[in-house]
Amino acid sequence: MEPSVEIQYVTDAAGRPVSVIVPIALWQEIESERETAYLLKSEAMKCRLLAAKDRQEGISLEEARAQAGI
Repeated sequence: MEPSVEIQYVTDAAGRPVSVIVPIALWQEIESERETAYLLKSEAMKCRLLAAKDRQEGISLEEARAQAGI
């Protein structure tokens, strides 16, 4: 997390924190990490993700669209 990220705390009438407001970029980073952690719980998905991460070859977006018929 960047040191300049401003997180705002929302408190109730007694001053107890009840929620937070975070910048959207930070929220997207948190969601991405949560999704990755969820996917890595499956051994099969973990293998697929690691293989995809190391893959060097592929097809263009246009080729993929043509193959999918869209």
